[in-house]
Amino acid sequence: KLNDNEDYSTAARMLAGLRMEENDEGSVYYMPPIERCDVFVKVAECYLEEDLTVEAEGAVTKAGTIIEATGISISAENEVKDERTVTLMLRYKSTYARVLDANRKFLPAAMKYHDLSTAYLHTDAIDADDLLSMLGRAVTCAILSPNSAQRQRVLGLVYKDERLSQLDAIPEFQSHSAVLTKMYLNRIVQKRELEQFESSLADHQKAIMADGLTIVERGVLEHNMVAVSHLYTSIYFTQLGELLGVVDAMKAEKVAAKMISDGSMSGSIDEVEGILRFHPSKAKVESTLLHWDETITSFCMQLNKVTDVVRAS
Repeated sequence: KLNDNEDYSTAARMLAGLRMEENDEGSVYYMPPIERCDVFVKVAECYLEEDLTVEAEGAVTKAGTIIEATGISISAENEVKDERTVTLMLRYKSTYARVLDANRKFLPAAMKYHDLSTAYLHTDAIDADDLLSMLGRAVTCAILSPNSAQRQRVLGLVYKDERLSQLDAIPEFQSHSAVLTKMYLNRIVQKRELEQFESSLADHQKAIMADGLTIVERGVLEHNMVAVSHLYTSIYFTQLGELLGVVDAMKAEKVAAKMISDGSMSGSIDEVEGILRFHPSKAKVESTLLHWDETITSFCMQLNKVTDVVRAS
């Protein structure tokens, strides 16, 4: 009834305050694991409706603890005992992903959303449109995630999903496939693409950071900085600011300095000349040389084949 009146926080507190006996099956307060798990998932759902993300995380964590302790199946491949269990597990996994997203833990949220979008792909448990929506949320969170090797792996996982292009037909996710593709392939994201993507975000995903940039502006800026490092050996900050499109030369220098100091980009700054110099890592140089060597070898082999055909004729 409290839910009907949209008094979600009061409903959450009342549910969380229920006495739930887990050991004494003879007690009137005894509740089997699946029912206790259902209560905590409901609590988390109610807190999310009121944007009480910390409380929601505490509740969904308790639900997860019950699942781990009792071995309730949460995988689509495992044997499903009843429809109620399936529904509960879907609600748990969906709520967990939303909690991570709401608390700006975007990388694990992206993995959870993508897992949800694929785990039940060949079943009737979730509607195909809802699965596609989960994929869209996975793309959103992957793009918003801080730059790291693990983020690159998640970008690759989503990039290789055959349904990615289908997001273009959904107004909420129209720009997502284009932005994610550029990020995965280390191409520069243009300002208009950034603005279109940012217009689709929820309020908590548009938070302004201490440096005056939004989460997505900082993420795209850092990505573009790495993309530029693949194209240039050095660049003036005035040119860099124009190329990046979202910041001036001074902010571009500050972001570059931070990325160099935390190891996410290799380079040096000449403050006198106002130049950013990129230092390719040894692994990157070796990879480039190896790729070049393989290209030359392949070319020579093809040339030999053509020569043999000419001689034979």
